[in-house]
Amino acid sequence: MHSFWIIFKQAFLTKAKTKSFIITTILVVASFFLLANVSNIIAIFDEKQPDENVLHVWSEEIKLLESLQVQLALMEADIEAVPTYLTETELQESITEGTIDDYLVLTRNKQLAARYVSKSASELGSGNKIEEAVQAIHTATTAESLGLDNRQVNQLFMPVDFERQAVSESSKSQEELSQARGLVYVLIMLIYIAVIYYPNMIAMEVATEKSSRVMEILISSVSPVKHMFAKIAGIGSLGILQMLTFGTAGYLAIKTAGTNLTEGIFSVMGFSEVKISTFLFAILFFLLGYFLYAVLAALLGSLVSRTEDVQQLMLPMMILIIIASLIAFSGITIPEAGFVTVSSFIPFFAPLVMFLRVGMLDLPLWEPLLSIAIMLVTIGILGWFGARIYRGGVLMYGSSQSLKDIRKAIRLGNKK
Repeated sequence: MHSFWIIFKQAFLTKAKTKSFIITTILVVASFFLLANVSNIIAIFDEKQPDENVLHVWSEEIKLLESLQVQLALMEADIEAVPTYLTETELQESITEGTIDDYLVLTRNKQLAARYVSKSASELGSGNKIEEAVQAIHTATTAESLGLDNRQVNQLFMPVDFERQAVSESSKSQEELSQARGLVYVLIMLIYIAVIYYPNMIAMEVATEKSSRVMEILISSVSPVKHMFAKIAGIGSLGILQMLTFGTAGYLAIKTAGTNLTEGIFSVMGFSEVKISTFLFAILFFLLGYFLYAVLAALLGSLVSRTEDVQQLMLPMMILIIIASLIAFSGITIPEAGFVTVSSFIPFFAPLVMFLRVGMLDLPLWEPLLSIAIMLVTIGILGWFGARIYRGGVLMYGSSQSLKDIRKAIRLGNKK
């Protein structure tokens, strides 16, 4: 057991001290704080450009400009509509020179018409708010010409009382689905990244030790099976630590951002009323998914002698992960679909798909427990089979880029 902890410690510390791991962790944590404070950063630049939200309006009717100003104020839009006496040619030259950002031309013949001109045709910026304001003016003037009063206009545009109700006992309400969707999406992304990144790290570590001939020294004092599971446990512990760091950093970044978006993000993403069981299932499926793919990655890594061959041999495993992610992300909108239900019991898809169903639906407890049991049995079988391959694979050298080498590794392991 002492040798197990030595390899465990070596696998954990070796990867934790690498520049790539440290830089990646720092960059991801920094990006969380940067993204959480984007609105504050934008506000700093906005303060340096006080004329940025000024909309220059050309119109022959002063009443239209006044109506636009009133409507923008009612919408609480941070846009100041001011009259301009420049010609359109002069206005376009001003946009090109950067002295103004945009302008609006308001005309009325038989009905209201507007033309919004800016440097870019992008939908970002003030264009949408200005369009809404002009549309509101058009509605008001049309209602006035038809002789409708304010009460009749309000009745005309009053939204219908439309309620969605699901018959299925496992379905949640629309509000609960909206809250759960964001959280499930984030956690699925974390599990997806984890089952790609960390098992790949194990395969590269095993291949590196073989290519440098360090493996020959290690297996002379430690059994290959113990070496394999120590590697898996060491890098798995490092992965959990890194994910906890990311989760804590993301939470603190949003909480300390000091913007109006903080409460909205927690509400929309489902963090405000999340069930503890959802987080527990996320951790459980993270660990099961990791160990399932880690054992597979370790045995594949033991078949190659060069790190350059690792990616090619791990392609089947990557395809499984990609298929699982495609099913999970498509199932976010239709979690009760038949293909989602069936695939949630397939062990290589279950870490993503069953967690999706747990987060989006009110499932009977036996369904996630059955999926977990199937995964545990699969991990046990794969661990037993992987240990046999690993025992012989670590002794194989030379070009090895085919899954046919599994049979050779088993025969070599039986002779050892």
